[in-house]
Amino acid sequence: MNTVNSSVRDGIEIIAISNPPVNALSHQVRSELVASVERAASNPDVAGIIILGEGRTFPAGADIREFGRPPKAPWLPEVCNRIEAVQKPILAAIHGTALGGGLEIAAACHFRIADSNAQVGFPEINLGLLPGAGGTQRATRLCGVQPALDLMLSGKPINSSKAAEIGLIDEVAWRDLLPEAESFLRSRVSRSEPVRRSRDAWKDSLSGVEAESALLNCRKSIAGKPHALPAQIRIVECVEAATKVNFFDGLAKERRLFSECLASPQSSALRHVFFAERKAAKFPGMESASVRTVREIGVIGGGTMGSAIAVACLQSGFRVVLVERDAEQLGRATRRIDAVLEAAVAKGFLPERKKSEMLASLEPATDFRSVIDSDIVVEAVFEDFSVKHRLFAALEAVAKPDAILASNTSYLDINELGGSLDHPERFLGLHFFAPANRMRLLEVVVGDRTNPDTVATSLAFAKKLGKIPVRSGVCEGFIGNRILTAYREACDLMLLDGATPFQIDGAMRGFGMKMGPYETMDLSGLDISWSRRKRLKLARDSRLRYCGLADKLCERGRFGRKTGMGFYVYGENGESRPDEDVTSLLEEIRVETGCSGRSFGNEEIRNRAIAAKVNEAAKIIDEGIASRPSDVDVVEIHGYGFPRWLGGPMKCADEMGLGLLLANIGEYAKTDALFWEPSTLLSKLAIDGSSFDDLN
Repeated sequence: MNTVNSSVRDGIEIIAISNPPVNALSHQVRSELVASVERAASNPDVAGIIILGEGRTFPAGADIREFGRPPKAPWLPEVCNRIEAVQKPILAAIHGTALGGGLEIAAACHFRIADSNAQVGFPEINLGLLPGAGGTQRATRLCGVQPALDLMLSGKPINSSKAAEIGLIDEVAWRDLLPEAESFLRSRVSRSEPVRRSRDAWKDSLSGVEAESALLNCRKSIAGKPHALPAQIRIVECVEAATKVNFFDGLAKERRLFSECLASPQSSALRHVFFAERKAAKFPGMESASVRTVREIGVIGGGTMGSAIAVACLQSGFRVVLVERDAEQLGRATRRIDAVLEAAVAKGFLPERKKSEMLASLEPATDFRSVIDSDIVVEAVFEDFSVKHRLFAALEAVAKPDAILASNTSYLDINELGGSLDHPERFLGLHFFAPANRMRLLEVVVGDRTNPDTVATSLAFAKKLGKIPVRSGVCEGFIGNRILTAYREACDLMLLDGATPFQIDGAMRGFGMKMGPYETMDLSGLDISWSRRKRLKLARDSRLRYCGLADKLCERGRFGRKTGMGFYVYGENGESRPDEDVTSLLEEIRVETGCSGRSFGNEEIRNRAIAAKVNEAAKIIDEGIASRPSDVDVVEIHGYGFPRWLGGPMKCADEMGLGLLLANIGEYAKTDALFWEPSTLLSKLAIDGSSFDDLN
């Protein structure tokens, strides 16, 4: 079946790429496209050529199924060069998105026109790469040094108006793209206008002080970043080459640097995450499930989390019924929602008209029976089992028969919470991450009796919210918070043995985490986890060493940023500083527990912290709580600030080598054998010489 179709209309050959859903530039597309272009170029009845995409978009980029495989001729750089070399005028007619390789195809054409809703960009930096089919050379020549750097280093698309402003496209089609494209091309043909190749374009801004200054400032900015990607500086080198060497030498440099980036561990990790995010949304057992229509969402609880969930639903076009226990609490909740939306308006992210429409879709209520017509009811009340248990019993009595009941609990057992319901098959956990209107991760916690239709409908709901849904089975803390608990315990053991919270935080920031574990606790509030620690105190194994520093801080009313003191002391402007009182309190705890301090290096801190995450994650995978190791990486990156360019803890473990990781755990177990008990799965993979990626 052809992926490229051609037709001739009054001397104009229209070449349409048809490779749904996004017209990816597969080997077949590349082969048929270049053959169609060169056939049209040799046809005396054809005066000009238009390249466009059928369906919803112009080619949106490379075919991701070919990532990591040896390129097959004609590869994309060759296709672009052969298109550009044609003697007849070629126009790219862009709608939808022209990204990466799609934009490189457009840049190789002699003219470009885009409809008013189109977006173009070079997202390669998000995979640790640079445009590798002439994009760095053609884009720089078309729009100048600074615009080209901005486009390639940000990885963000721009709209057609901005693209026209910087010279990346020639014209915006404000009405019908194809008729305007034909008119544009015919006017050039009728005037016998020569082809205008991007490789021959030259802007004044490509030379002189302006270009040198832009390149210098960009280099300084990259050098100032603690974890800059190799691709960032390579992009600057390619853009500089476009200003100083001939086009074909620039292409050769681009290709060499592209290959270097492709071989880098950062690109390998980023490509791993790219695929992991797409795999995560593919839940097992959904083949025959039905998705119900969802229009209205009930949210029970208007606190910080409940309000943010309501905002997320409003932003995605859902009607929302928000329930609080009394008028005073409800007033606070609605003001909180209004403030979030108003901030989005002030920053230019949300039109005032859209804000008004969202607020019109919000129904505040103090009677939980107001959710009688809701399709999904999400509970976001205080993290107390008995409170939630009673609430769901009451909700089931008033909700419509096919409504999904969901808990936003962070730790509690979903099977127990829904166990006494008459219809536990329509109950599950939807664990949002704070702030729920911005964080993309959503753990979909599937109970033993949750049916596939409930899961499939919740999955569709998550996607409509723009979330990355990850399936979790039922256990204490699910995937993310269970790993977080092990991570914090490993760090607490280091506190007992001589490290300080401030040293551990610094070491983990140096590794690439957005925040260290104790800074994070201060931000979220030490009292949040304190209630859980008290709940689990009786079940704690007495053989495990326990550091009660956080508990003692809570007993002193030090709950973190909210009280101005936690592990750190906070000034009026929110700046933090280490507190000697915390160090003294830690020394007292060491004496009480009979622990003698020693020095820790940053590398040992990081190795222990990551080993704790990986070992616990391996247990989670072995128990079937997580579907695959890559799901763990997605949870850690999007929910807990793990460095994206390292690919997540499971990818890190594979890069380190599971044998070395297991040996390290063996050393740590000499002090804390119970905590550092190696996962059966980790041991098996290490002994077999396998990797976590083999399970993906």
